[in-house]
Amino acid sequence: MYTPPAYAESDEALLRERMRAWSFATLVTHGAEGLNATHLPFLVDDDGPHGLLTTHLARGNAQYRDLKAGAPALVIFQGPHAFISPSWYTNRLTFPTWNYTAIHAQGTPEVVDDTSAIHAVLQRTVAAYDTPLGGEWAFDAMPQELTASRLKAIAAVRIPIARIEGKMKLNQDKSVADRLGVIAALEKQGDAQGLAVAALIRSQPDLASH
Repeated sequence: MYTPPAYAESDEALLRERMRAWSFATLVTHGAEGLNATHLPFLVDDDGPHGLLTTHLARGNAQYRDLKAGAPALVIFQGPHAFISPSWYTNRLTFPTWNYTAIHAQGTPEVVDDTSAIHAVLQRTVAAYDTPLGGEWAFDAMPQELTASRLKAIAAVRIPIARIEGKMKLNQDKSVADRLGVIAALEKQGDAQGLAVAALIRSQPDLASH
């Protein structure tokens, strides 16, 4: 990922925190049939030197064959993004741009075909995404025959992270006045993506007193 120094984020604890917040990510592999990409929810753990990613996918997915063959993987986590107009700056001798946040994690996947291990991954996934909603559905209350058929149709995937890159393109190369103008404009627009970008810009250390 092309990342000018001003936009690079190297705090891996922060990157994993944001990966958890942006956990519906894109798994990319290159195998015998060419490039494959699948959009999946990921569990993010602190295990290992750079962290561990865990997900699951259908065995019928062509990407499953890439993973079984040992293809290296790239997982792309996309955070908030927003178009930025030069009219929001104090110094307008520049051009429109796009603020965005992204994290790339690379590693060699481990496919998990054991049904008890897959079941454990599904339990963790449900606990992370469904249980906090407080609904009446419960994974463990599902009939065993339904759960068994699902376990046969999917595989779990573990990816120990070998390399992680973070890019937070949030106008760090602009003046305080310019960034405050961006924040004001995005907050005025009021859409969720823009508000999230504005909040990230506002969290920059040199804006703490503004």
